[in-house]
Amino acid sequence: MQDVSVIILAAGYGTRMKSKLAKVLHGVGGAPLIEHVIRAAMEIAPPERITAVVGHQGDKVREAMGHLGIHFQTQEERLGTGHAVLVCRGLPHHATGKVVVMYGDCPLLRGETLNALVARHREVGVAAATLVTVVLDNPRGYGRIFREGEFVSRIVEEKAATAEEKLVRELNSGIYCFEAEPLWTHLASIQPNPASGEIYLTDMVESLRADGLKTAAFEVPDPAETVGINNRVELAEVDGMLRRRKAVALMTAGVTIERPETVSIDAWVEVGPDTVIEAGAQLRGRTVVGADCRVGSHAILENAVLGDCARVHPFSFIADSAIEAGAEAGPYARIRMGAVVESGAMAGNFVELKKTRLGGGSKAMHLAYLGDSTIGKNANIGAGTITCNYDGKKKHPTLVGDGAFVGSNSTLVAPVEVGPGAYVAAGSVITEKVPEDALALGRSRQVVKDGWAKKRRES
Repeated sequence: MQDVSVIILAAGYGTRMKSKLAKVLHGVGGAPLIEHVIRAAMEIAPPERITAVVGHQGDKVREAMGHLGIHFQTQEERLGTGHAVLVCRGLPHHATGKVVVMYGDCPLLRGETLNALVARHREVGVAAATLVTVVLDNPRGYGRIFREGEFVSRIVEEKAATAEEKLVRELNSGIYCFEAEPLWTHLASIQPNPASGEIYLTDMVESLRADGLKTAAFEVPDPAETVGINNRVELAEVDGMLRRRKAVALMTAGVTIERPETVSIDAWVEVGPDTVIEAGAQLRGRTVVGADCRVGSHAILENAVLGDCARVHPFSFIADSAIEAGAEAGPYARIRMGAVVESGAMAGNFVELKKTRLGGGSKAMHLAYLGDSTIGKNANIGAGTITCNYDGKKKHPTLVGDGAFVGSNSTLVAPVEVGPGAYVAAGSVITEKVPEDALALGRSRQVVKDGWAKKRRES
């Protein structure tokens, strides 16, 4: 929709959050509140036609959302919703066409709903504005909508409403689609409220009407989409709603989720069909899981990539790393900082990989730490093996060649290399290169003193 632009109001303090962090930066569904809103807006307008109006902690909002490619405009003084929109007057991408105005704290709003709003505005044809309304059984706290026929004649805020007016159940959501020319002309003429000194966007309805222009209404079927967040109780409630929505979408697309009420999946996680997600699992950030995978109970995947048919067993933690097709990790594995478990490889229980590539078909099945390492294909890393990759100042690499066998409880002091096909005897401390197909032993010879224990006991 090249004639549509979006203004997102995100300048408020959010005092009821009782936080030093700006409200729109609080996380919900795995992303800041405002990111959900921006991504919904991107379904009706390209990033270069979207502006977020920022104020409190504006620099932090810009830094957090800058990667999305939208514009930012600063509201130096918080003088009401109408004033927040006015600071965008003069920006060329809002000068013509249709301008959608929405709030930065409504993360449940769907792109489909915004598309329907714009479509409704086009369908009406004669309206200078179309606003989103909702019908609630308990309308407390919302502005009431009053109509003349199919058009809105006025909005009455609750604090100004009479007892009879408060009985109206159709409410203003604060989301609008304006024609640009009348928006900027009329908004500039609205006078500040005498009591508060603020310019209210709701006054646009009567301003347009006084000039013979019409405001249409678009009632959304799901009022929850328009819910704004004011405190941490509401934050938690909406977080649960977003995660439930995500789980339903994945299950509808062919993913099995065991006990979905216990699973936590962020908004932009991707999961392929016929994957099974067990109870208590968490899939965070930009995690991508292929088809036919299994994510074990209480496993945590954070910005992880799983190839098709990969397995992450219970209570494992995979962060910023990849488990390739057919590979396995866990239970209780910790895979982090760019580690890769190649196809057919296995990183077993209580194995930690950090900046390490475990080659295809290789196995580290028990109680190992492999840091800053490259392990070749079809190698075996015995239980209790560790790489000593840190000398107190710098990290050093360890290389283990294809088909090598590292015995249990070995210590590989980096920088060091174990050649292809080489053997390292159990319990060895390796400080020098082990040539290809060699055997390395780095331990003291066993000494046995007959009768020593008996004599000690007797003494």
